[in-house]
Amino acid sequence: MRLNLTSFFKFSFLVSACSVCVTTHAQVKILFDATKAEMAGNADWVIDYDQTNIRFSGSTGLAYTTASGNQSNPQQIPTPPQSGITASTAETYWDGGISSWGVDCAKKGYTVETLPWNGMITYGNTSNAQDLTHYKVFVVAEPNIPFSSAEKTALMQFVQNGGGLFMISDHNVSDRNNDGYDSPHIWDDFLTTNSVQPYPFGFIFDTVDISQTTTAVFAASTDSIIHGPMGNVTKVMWSGGTTMTLNPSQNASVKGVIYKSGTSSAGNTNAMVAYARYGKGKVAAMGDSSPADDSTGNPTCSLYNGYWHDASGNHRLLIMNMTIWLAQYDTVSHVGVTEVNHEPTSIIVSPNPSRGQISVSADAMLNNAEFVVFGIAGNVVVRKTVGEMHKGEQVQFNLEPGLYLLKVLHEGGVQTSRVIIY
Repeated sequence: MRLNLTSFFKFSFLVSACSVCVTTHAQVKILFDATKAEMAGNADWVIDYDQTNIRFSGSTGLAYTTASGNQSNPQQIPTPPQSGITASTAETYWDGGISSWGVDCAKKGYTVETLPWNGMITYGNTSNAQDLTHYKVFVVAEPNIPFSSAEKTALMQFVQNGGGLFMISDHNVSDRNNDGYDSPHIWDDFLTTNSVQPYPFGFIFDTVDISQTTTAVFAASTDSIIHGPMGNVTKVMWSGGTTMTLNPSQNASVKGVIYKSGTSSAGNTNAMVAYARYGKGKVAAMGDSSPADDSTGNPTCSLYNGYWHDASGNHRLLIMNMTIWLAQYDTVSHVGVTEVNHEPTSIIVSPNPSRGQISVSADAMLNNAEFVVFGIAGNVVVRKTVGEMHKGEQVQFNLEPGLYLLKVLHEGGVQTSRVIIY
């Protein structure tokens, strides 16, 4: 085949542009909420605090600062700076009941922030420096103040447009700031009375109180939450938590992966951990706040080691697998925009150039990998999906002579390669 040089240079420029998009590793930012009394009572669900001067009104449950306050007052940026975190940094680098989670996120290369008690939950508000448009994941760990109508709309827009919402509840009758509302009722109010549709994610929290260790884990070997980058989850321990009821007719993507003890197979009731997709985004839900507790933080709270100790360390694996899944860009619709790969994987195409057949392999295991070959005009020529691809395994393509762009999307990120067939 005689290559058209004009087309070749145009194609090379296209590939170079896409390569820049992939290799710049745009920073994924994770925002932990503290506007919904997550530090009230015996909770301290913050990644870091420098002051303990928050009190909560006895009548409204709203936070305010006072010299007589003793609850954590987390600031936007944790200190010391996360640039000082290395693979061996201890979670005590920061102060907070979920500082282990925050430090683990920093170790993965994510930027973490807190939305302080007087911050605003908005989407598309250019005057708000912490508007949700600036973040990939929003974590709300056991809210104790209901969401306003405007906040519900912001949360729905955030997910619809590609955000990842991490929803953590607690057991029924767990009102920590004494305003008459607890987390399962607050989440269910959001799920049933938002501005878009009732039950958008296909699940609702149950108003129960359960404490148990369960091994009722149901997931395929390729499941991103149970068999994710941090390891395999085999059990969890709820210390006063709740469950969820699923309804796939409301959202066909909803999936329960961990269930109440005694459950014989995955179904639509008694789910303790579930997740779903909605619009361009994702949601992950957990029915207990205790698994995120790392036993350190505000000394006025009775904290327990759920993150590292309970369930033989499975909670850390579960929570980080869920976080990583929410943080990833993993659909072909993201072609041409900045994507991330926090654990770079090398994709090998051989031979290249080739007389017709190419083999594609990777130097590490890939989960839920999608291989997409684009023609020079940007059209999809062929697409293959592989649930689990081990290091050294190959995916083969037979192509007509021409110039192509191979894009590999997987749970670790995205890679592109130029392919020449002659």
